Amino acid sequence: MSPDGEWTRDKHHWFDDDAGPVVRPYAMTRGRTTSAGQHRLDLIALVVAEDRSGDPGADQTLSPEHVDIVRLCRERPQSVAELAAELDLPIGVVRVLIGDLVDAELVHVTRPVPPAELPDESILRDVINGLRAL
Repeated sequence: MSPDGEWTRDKHHWFDDDAGPVVRPYAMTRGRTTSAGQHRLDLIALVVAEDRSGDPGADQTLSPEHVDIVRLCRERPQSVAELAAELDLPIGVVRVLIGDLVDAELVHVTRPVPPAELPDESILRDVINGLRAL
């Protein structure tokens, strides 16, 4: 706003000299904070590209960020946190984008084992002691 109370347009307002044009995160997700499938994605959940995903770059419905996620996951499985760091995007945005890709069957997510389903430590110690006794 100018000193006289009028709104002024600064042509450099949406430009960062180092980063180029600034795009708000909600623009990448079309304003969504969750994906249509309501996928719950932990930070350590692994995202793996589907073999039949073809060339995601040819799909006009995918954003460049969607294509980057599929490309990174083809190289090797990536955690949600790794993808966010690699793409330099907020976790919330990456979760929505991954949810879109899961719905499109371009990637699948393997979730970590919940702590309640992990074997009890005492059982593991008994197994180790039993193996040592052999």
